[in-house]
Amino acid sequence: MESLLPLLLIGSGLALAYAAFNFLKVKKLEEGNDLMQKIASFIRGGANTFISIEYRTLAVVVLIVAVIVFLALDWYVAVALLIGSIMSASAGKIGMKIATYANVRVTNEAYKTKNIGQTLKVAFRGGSVMGLCVGGCALLGLAIVVYVFGYLMKDSTQVTACIDSLEKTKCWLTGIEIIKFPNILSGYALGCSMVAMFNRVGGGIYTKAADMGADLVGKTEAHIPEDDPRNPATIADNVGDNVGDVAGLGSDLLESYVASIVAAIALGYNLITHAEVNGASLSALYTFPLAFAAVGLIACVLGVASLLVRNLKKSKSVHRQLNGATWFGAILTLAGGFFLTKKLFEGTNIDFEKLGFTLGYASPWVGAAVGIIAGILIGIIAEYYTSSDYKPTKVLAEASKEGPALTITSGLALGMRSCMAPCIILGLGIIIAYYTAGLYGVAMSAMGMLSFVALTVSVDTYGPISDNAGGIAEMSKLPEDVREITDTLDAVGNTTAAIGKGFAIGSGGLAALALMLSYMYSLPGETIVNGLPTLNIMEPMTLAGCIVGGALPFLFSGMLIDAVANAARKMVDEVRRQFKEHPAILEGKEDPDHDQCIKISTQGSIGQMKVPALMAVIIPVVCGLLFGAHFVGGILIGSTVASIMIAIFTGNAGGAWDNGKKYIEQGGIPGSGKGSPVHDAAVVGDTVGDPLKDTVGPCMDIFIKIMSTVALVAVSVFAKYNLWTYIKDLIK
Repeated sequence: MESLLPLLLIGSGLALAYAAFNFLKVKKLEEGNDLMQKIASFIRGGANTFISIEYRTLAVVVLIVAVIVFLALDWYVAVALLIGSIMSASAGKIGMKIATYANVRVTNEAYKTKNIGQTLKVAFRGGSVMGLCVGGCALLGLAIVVYVFGYLMKDSTQVTACIDSLEKTKCWLTGIEIIKFPNILSGYALGCSMVAMFNRVGGGIYTKAADMGADLVGKTEAHIPEDDPRNPATIADNVGDNVGDVAGLGSDLLESYVASIVAAIALGYNLITHAEVNGASLSALYTFPLAFAAVGLIACVLGVASLLVRNLKKSKSVHRQLNGATWFGAILTLAGGFFLTKKLFEGTNIDFEKLGFTLGYASPWVGAAVGIIAGILIGIIAEYYTSSDYKPTKVLAEASKEGPALTITSGLALGMRSCMAPCIILGLGIIIAYYTAGLYGVAMSAMGMLSFVALTVSVDTYGPISDNAGGIAEMSKLPEDVREITDTLDAVGNTTAAIGKGFAIGSGGLAALALMLSYMYSLPGETIVNGLPTLNIMEPMTLAGCIVGGALPFLFSGMLIDAVANAARKMVDEVRRQFKEHPAILEGKEDPDHDQCIKISTQGSIGQMKVPALMAVIIPVVCGLLFGAHFVGGILIGSTVASIMIAIFTGNAGGAWDNGKKYIEQGGIPGSGKGSPVHDAAVVGDTVGDPLKDTVGPCMDIFIKIMSTVALVAVSVFAKYNLWTYIKDLIK
């Protein structure tokens, strides 16, 4: 393992160096005229204000949780948690910063060159900073944790590296024994998860409160265009794109990336402990996920470069260019991963049969390949249901002819129908991965799906940058052909965002499953049959946990929608107040008060996010201390299944409503353009879908992963100390 540490540093260092290069390259570009610079500075200032306030709140929560972890487990788990939170917060902040610099430069590039290919490169270069920082920061943090706690802290009796042993340690306060290194990694993952939860929930509430406020009054009541400079909520709406769809997205997929790596490593340790596998090279089981992640990140750097170094002056196929970069990175990851598998597993004396490796040394690679293919297929399905190029969204747009009621009804039906195909893909992926490489193959399928996460985030972040660029063009009153370029980029961005959301929930579901398997192995006294944990789902305590766990995502979703609605209500009231008290705003003779709308979104999101964000951290611990580890195992099963369905349903329904509205705006239904009753009905559908696709859906995968991570970290505590066991002992 120690010889592969340079690979981790090369992968993370290369990604972060290229991110820094692209950051500086974007900043050197011109911002445009004074009005464009002024609008961009408003957006940048609002985003910086939000992230500063949120991170202050987050820092307090992280420190409290770190102290609890220190007391319940040990200091090194708490330190790893802090490292994880710092890495995730850094990636989110850097990505958000470059997005607020890139947006106006994309607008100016479109204005100067009138060339969609050149404009695409600027937007993608800005997005690549977020993507490369996600992979680079995640892997750099893991390299630090592996080196410091895996090698510098050696077993005092055996002078061996902690990572290469099953060394156990006993907590000084609780007396609980835990395997040292997997728990250190779980602490790192927990730190990443907490930042992701706050960024996704806080950013999601912010962006949708502003978006709904701007649409409900501006479009529906005042009948002014989207991003019209007369609308006081437009700046807050553009700020929301950065804090929700950039910082939130980046932290989300960084956390998924780390969770899948940690789950695969933890499962490797558990297989060594429980499966009675003999072999001198067992370290390959926990080395492979880290090395595969490094290979994937290097492939992503080359994938990003493959688009940026090309001459795109004559390019008009934006979608093809973005897909080409993603496919290139995925193919390189598969190729590099195969040679890595061959190097680590071929020629060893590992008993492949006991591990369930039906294809010998190549089995882990096949498991990862299954994840990559499943991720791509889920993205294609999400595109089919949400893109206006395909029948489902076109049919939904046609439903707007009958008014908002049928628009909403048709969108709900579309979202529900769309759940089946991705779940079949996930189910088949799990079956194929298991019968190819056992439980380790299931964990590696999650790792494979996220191995080129840097490219996925780069493509996804390009969307909100393009959206902001269109808003700046509208508010700066630039020529119509500029807005046509930014609208084209934005339309593709909506599709890539829908694909990204499908990818996120698919990978989140697999990562949560891998964490759940590690959790089951970690249950003290759990029966292991043929290397498999045998958690009995029909055992009353587990079954009760499943039912409660299935209800939790619905409670969580309802709280998020209420939070968005409460903040949006205040935004609507403020926009109406300004239009009523200052009629000169609508006449274009007076500037609206953007700062007040930014303040409302910031205060609303920070105030409303605390309870739902903390739910995922508190519930597994409280339920474990009350009812024990089997009840929590049931909660993880129930909440994972329900969350996958809710996330797919809300993401696809909301994406289809949004693109159905744009389809109408672009003349898809003759005689029903902006301001028509058909368009008004579509706007209502889009508004209903806003909190679903951009708040509820994206938060579901974090919800299940953070619960799984917390449960994995705390299982040794509540498996020994819980009220239910105490009551049973009293009765006996």
